[in-house]
Amino acid sequence: MAGVRTLPTKMAGMTDLDKTLSATAGQRITTSRWKGASSCLSAPFAALDRTRQIADNQIKRQSDRATERQRDRSIRRTHVAATLLVAALLVGGCGRAARDAPATGDAQGGPSALYRQALATAGKPLSAALAGMASARTFKALTERLVQASQAAGQAAEQLDQLTPPQEVRAEHADLIQAFQQLNGDLGGLSDAVDGHELCASSAVLARLGRAQGLAAVRDASTALAAAGGAQSYKLDVQVPPTPKEEQRRRLQSGQFVRPGSRTGSGELTIENHSGQDTVITLALGKRTVLSVYVRSGSKSRVTGVRDGVYQVYYTKGVDWDPKARAFTRDCAFERFDDTFDFKTTATQTTTWTAGLEPATGGNVNASEVSPSDYPAA
Repeated sequence: MAGVRTLPTKMAGMTDLDKTLSATAGQRITTSRWKGASSCLSAPFAALDRTRQIADNQIKRQSDRATERQRDRSIRRTHVAATLLVAALLVGGCGRAARDAPATGDAQGGPSALYRQALATAGKPLSAALAGMASARTFKALTERLVQASQAAGQAAEQLDQLTPPQEVRAEHADLIQAFQQLNGDLGGLSDAVDGHELCASSAVLARLGRAQGLAAVRDASTALAAAGGAQSYKLDVQVPPTPKEEQRRRLQSGQFVRPGSRTGSGELTIENHSGQDTVITLALGKRTVLSVYVRSGSKSRVTGVRDGVYQVYYTKGVDWDPKARAFTRDCAFERFDDTFDFKTTATQTTTWTAGLEPATGGNVNASEVSPSDYPAA
């Protein structure tokens, strides 16, 4: 056999012990070479090959100048030494190979464990941003939390893209990256909708988020990843607040107070709402809200007991009144009458005002748009 040295099975003057050792050593050398040079057994049996050759030469020299008994004793010592050498080489060589072999599987610090740890942390910033968005009670806070959530989704995609996933979940890993990128775009679109006052409260944003394709894609991809990983438990944890199944359309009754205030005066305010949207009228002294009242579209309401003072009159209109946020959740607008309303009571007279809310093209009273951050709390 090419590349394999087989020891002779018969030599002149060899004892039965010689023949047995020779045959055994020949079989081991042949097996070792067949397995390849990379085997930890190759080097020890190659050393046995060289040792046996030295021993055979020594036997020949000793046979010319010693008796049969002396030669037999020398042969036994030589073969014993060769056998001990093989054992030593086997223990030393294979021991080092086992000790120096790289860690595989799920050993501490192994690729599976590191990947699992990265997954466990990838969704935490997004979970925190979504929780903050759900608890936002002001327009400014809602806008900031949405920007944070969008950035967190993008960062999750970048973080996952830098990982080398285990072979068995590479396809699912790629799908998860794409899902986070899609969610990043969806959250960016929701942020634009808030900036344009199409969405005005966290409940509306969550309702729209619940129907977003990106969020569904993240859920599906993470489920597929966990299934493909099997016992490795590759789980991505993204906590999403409860999302309404449908957009709501909540309304109060006309004349219902959002903030009743102290109405111990003699003034009266009548509101006629022809704007096409439900409205909440707020009377404020400076930035301090005195009272707020809800007036449905096409309805009229009268507020009595207004105390004397020079009031700024604000109004917000929109769709779906959220009683917790005290705001319309969709298609909202924030405006203020340019003129003030002066209520004054004397011994002979009281003050009565009528505020008519008309469509944008009608009316004879000027009003200006107000930033949500400058709008007094309802």
